[in-house]
Amino acid sequence: METTVLALIRAAIAEDVGPGDVTAEYFIPADSRSKAEIVAREPGVVSGAEIAEAVFKEIDPAVEVEICLPDGSPFVRGSVLMRVAGSTRSLLTAERTALNFLQRLSGVATQARRYVEAVQPHPVQIWDTRKTTPGWRLIEKAAVKHGGGTNHRMGLYDHAMVKDNHLAANSDLASLQAAIHRLRTERPGTRVQLEADTLEQVAGFLTLDGVDMLLLDNMGPEKLREAVKLVNGRFWLEASGGITLETIKEVAATGVNAISVGALTHSSRALDLGLDFY
Repeated sequence: METTVLALIRAAIAEDVGPGDVTAEYFIPADSRSKAEIVAREPGVVSGAEIAEAVFKEIDPAVEVEICLPDGSPFVRGSVLMRVAGSTRSLLTAERTALNFLQRLSGVATQARRYVEAVQPHPVQIWDTRKTTPGWRLIEKAAVKHGGGTNHRMGLYDHAMVKDNHLAANSDLASLQAAIHRLRTERPGTRVQLEADTLEQVAGFLTLDGVDMLLLDNMGPEKLREAVKLVNGRFWLEASGGITLETIKEVAATGVNAISVGALTHSSRALDLGLDFY
């Protein structure tokens, strides 16, 4: 497990357990042992199974964990996602932190799966954004992939994306071309994407060399179709801005290559999962 994820797990445990679980310590006998299952109260897609396992192991390395449904697996109400066995105190202490990760990440994966299914049969990718929970980006973007979505840039460091506020500060095409050439020279392999709010901007960007993709922001289906015709395959085209499950199929039909949806991460609901002792 990556060091950053393990640090996140340890921080979550420290936040919840602090110096000790007083309820388990005073109300559960030290020698008590139990078995439990994490059970789905509603359908969805699994994400965070290995993280939940790591939580139990951080609390008590002796806890036995069986992942019944690995990340990316669909499940129905009543499905058993995981079984655990060991010290009753340990299981109870780990319960909430393990469920917090598993419920939240499975919610993201489930949301991503809904959007991926909604665009069928169009060959368009569903992209996430940087609108993630601070500190959770790595695992939330993994959850998007578990749901069948595709990760956009991970951060500001791995993909140049010249958005409206950048253009407000420097929109001159000659200056943009010079910046693109400098980036290509100093950081070869870095993708370059420009945001276009109008078809006029799209036409202007077609005069530039070294651009990989355009972000077509808040354009309706008619303008998106016009942009697709105008670009004619020269750049990858990403549609974005207020796209919902109800509107996404119409956007997918315009011929864009990808649709980014901030709601995959910023508005996903945690799924209803429970730890049941037996």
